[in-house]
Amino acid sequence: MKLAKNFLTHTTNGENYMVPTAEAKFKGMVKSNDTAAFIIECLKTDTTEDEIVDKLLAEFSGADRETVKRDVSCVIEQLKGIGAIE
Repeated sequence: MKLAKNFLTHTTNGENYMVPTAEAKFKGMVKSNDTAAFIIECLKTDTTEDEIVDKLLAEFSGADRETVKRDVSCVIEQLKGIGAIE
């Protein structure tokens, strides 16, 4: 899976945003926390949920795999809901 090409990401003053291009059906802006922004960044290349979970566990210590897996799945489902996943 991969981030749809009609969504762009941007960070301004430490705030993470994702916006659709004119071709997207979704018409809005997504403001993400650092974890969601990390997941979205991972989706810029073709990847799997398990690969994203592994990258998050390597980047952030102290979280258990099941919690991270649940959080990644939730973010991906929300992105799918707005058409941001190919």
